[in-house]
Amino acid sequence: MSKIGVGEIIYELRKKIQVIQSELDKLGSPISDMPELIISANLLRSNEHYAQVLEKQSELLSAYDQYSRALEDMIAVVFDIQNDLKNILKEQSELLSDRKTGKTSSLKKRTRKHSKK
Repeated sequence: MSKIGVGEIIYELRKKIQVIQSELDKLGSPISDMPELIISANLLRSNEHYAQVLEKQSELLSAYDQYSRALEDMIAVVFDIQNDLKNILKEQSELLSDRKTGKTSSLKKRTRKHSKK
C-alpha cells in the first residue's frame, strides 16, 4: 500500500467536519432587530453574524475538500490492491494451467510406452 494511515486521516477530517458543522449550527440565525437600537447598529450586528457564518462555511468547505481528497486517495489504493490481486490470480491460473498441461503430456508419453510393449 502506497498510502498508510488514510483511514486515520479520513477519521480526523470527519471529526473536523462534525465540529465545524456543530459550530455553524450554534451560530443559528441572526439576532432579531431590537427596536431600541438604531438601524445601523442592527446592520452591524447582522454583518458580524454573517461574517462568522461565512467563515464557518468556508472552513466546512475546506474540510469537505480535504475529506473528499482523502477518500479519492483511499479509492486509488483500493483499486491498486484490486489490480494486484487480479494479476496474482492471473499468474496463479497460468501456473495451474501449465501444471495440468505438463501432467497431461507426461501421462500421454507413459501410456504410449506401455501400449507399444
